[in-house]
Amino acid sequence: MEFNPILIVPELYQLMLILALFCQSLGAGPDKQGGGETPPAERWLPYFAGFGIFVNIVSWGAEGLIFGGAYKLDALSQFFKLAIAAGFYVTVLNAARQPSLEERKRPDYFMFLAISAWGLMLLSSAVELITIYIALEISSYSLYAVIPLRNAGGQGHKGAAEAGIKYILFGAVATAIALYGFSYILASQHTSYIDQLAKANWTWAGQPMAVVGLSLFMGGMFFKLALFPFHFWCPDVYQGASNETAGFVATLPKLGATVVLIRLAVLLKPGLEMTMLLAVLGALSMTFGNLCALAQKDVKRLLGFSSVAHAGYIMVGLVSGTAMGLAAAAFYSLAYVAMNLLCFWVVSRVASDGRNLQLDDLNGLYKRSPALAFALAVGAFALVGLPPTMGFMGKLFLIAPAWEHYWWLVVIMVVNSAIAIFYYLSLVRHAYTHEAGESAPAPDNSPFSLCGAGILAAVVLFFGMAPAGLFDYAILAGKQLLP
Repeated sequence: MEFNPILIVPELYQLMLILALFCQSLGAGPDKQGGGETPPAERWLPYFAGFGIFVNIVSWGAEGLIFGGAYKLDALSQFFKLAIAAGFYVTVLNAARQPSLEERKRPDYFMFLAISAWGLMLLSSAVELITIYIALEISSYSLYAVIPLRNAGGQGHKGAAEAGIKYILFGAVATAIALYGFSYILASQHTSYIDQLAKANWTWAGQPMAVVGLSLFMGGMFFKLALFPFHFWCPDVYQGASNETAGFVATLPKLGATVVLIRLAVLLKPGLEMTMLLAVLGALSMTFGNLCALAQKDVKRLLGFSSVAHAGYIMVGLVSGTAMGLAAAAFYSLAYVAMNLLCFWVVSRVASDGRNLQLDDLNGLYKRSPALAFALAVGAFALVGLPPTMGFMGKLFLIAPAWEHYWWLVVIMVVNSAIAIFYYLSLVRHAYTHEAGESAPAPDNSPFSLCGAGILAAVVLFFGMAPAGLFDYAILAGKQLLP
């Protein structure tokens, strides 16, 4: 079809934000902190990032296939772009008061976050494998730069440097594996377009090279999703990066990985060897992640292993082979982002000096900040999957489509949800049943802090009690992929 710029207004708007941040970063030097006469990025960017949500809402119904059929505007892409825009807005607000970042590096920091979000938007509409790979790298390369940006006492944080190196090394390996898999797919199926690949044979007996290639190509998505066995970077990066950066890494890239896996899931049917592999990896991921989380004392490491477990939960929807299952995976990924943004918001506000929180640091939070303690409880209950939260509805939606073909995976998911109760509710236990020490630092109780926590908690509760509208749109997106 003829190219119409109106179709990609959200991407163009995000690109304009990147260019504005780039121009500001050019003027921010040692003697021009924050860019001289220009207002600091953290003052104006939240307003424009918030307007980006409105831009995505206006473009909600865009449909079309452009750029030679490699870029598709449909219900699925618009669903995820709006979620990415909202997540980017919350991340910018959360990082606006980041205490562990030098003032002169803030324009660069926000620019790289904006580039990563832009790459994830491109990933949402990519329907050709090389386009997917390029968008994936755009979203990843910028994170290589921001993860090490963390100061401790005026000097670089050793843990952040280690986290950055680990993320780069694991990312390079995942990229190499994905490209190697792409070469197998192209050699065996002679196309890189998903709609044409959906008509091809994906059985081991008929196309073993294609099955191996698709498995390897998905490895790049598994890395972003932190699915076992591509999860090793996750807890270390969360622990080493600043609280605000970890909040971004833990949430938005998961949306990009999920939307690609949903598009690739149309190639698979229940009973295929590749589908069984995804189911097994999902079971291993949720079990390994939950068992490792039980032993954690560092809150961010706990949330890191939690991410590994939740990647396994998303697999439950992807292997179902139905539009309902794909819709459930999309809804649960959005629920996961909302729940984690809430938890990392509380972590960032309690650790107002930028330190890493231990479980004992949450002691007596109900006295020091009742609103943050309540928000943390909502986030923990949602991650467990207790009603009336988004987490409960998300897991409920995942169970029904997968039961017919993979009932054993559903049973493992339910058992793992029971295991997760022990470590998620330990967050609440420390906040409400333990008394704080006399030297416990005061959390950020400013109106900005409390309003942000309240709004995010309200979102998690509202879509837990009234998920129909959001899930119906996810079903529409799923039916466009699997009629």
